[in-house]
Amino acid sequence: MNQFEMVVLIVGIVMFATVLKARYAPHRRRGRTCGVDDEQPDTGEAARLREEVKMLKERIHVLERITTDRENSLSREIEELRDS
Repeated sequence: MNQFEMVVLIVGIVMFATVLKARYAPHRRRGRTCGVDDEQPDTGEAARLREEVKMLKERIHVLERITTDRENSLSREIEELRDS
């Protein structure tokens, strides 16, 4: 078997394996498996995680308000405590 025949054989094997993989492996698109029901029942853990995300978003909102609010600046409050 010469080099040309070996290259053709390797290319053929790779093409055959690629076709088999495309035929029998689940297709993935944007991180989801096609053909699988995307609607999953709401589990207790999913509900808990949603509540936790909601709580964290509220906390972030409060922190943003505190840092951007000029009336309640930290340095002003410290000065008021020193004056007391």
